[in-house]
Amino acid sequence: MQRARASKSNPEQKKLPDKLFYKIGEVSRITKVESYVLRYWETEFPFLRPRKNKSGQRVYVRKDLDLVIRIKELLYDHKYTIEGVRIRLESEGSREAKEEKEDAALSPGSLQYIRNRLREILEQF
Repeated sequence: MQRARASKSNPEQKKLPDKLFYKIGEVSRITKVESYVLRYWETEFPFLRPRKNKSGQRVYVRKDLDLVIRIKELLYDHKYTIEGVRIRLESEGSREAKEEKEDAALSPGSLQYIRNRLREILEQF
């Protein structure tokens, strides 16, 4: 039995089946975006690249599905242009990568954390 994942941000994400892989038809049905539009978006957005299985079918993962939902939201709800969506998502991606890098630098297992902690200890003596 498949469970649906819930999300506060987008009502479409509330009814997503909890699967590892989605075929383009499933993504089309879930997001209510035609398959040919999804294929077009792949040409316009370099970060939307679902893998293909041995038979050549597109195989989307949850991250791809979330990205399709975000693209649809920006295009249809917020009236962004294709170029506007591309710029917006690239800036969001770079900001998230920077935040992840900063978080990793401050995590207890990181080298930076250990260096800082050793300095604090040395300053006590």
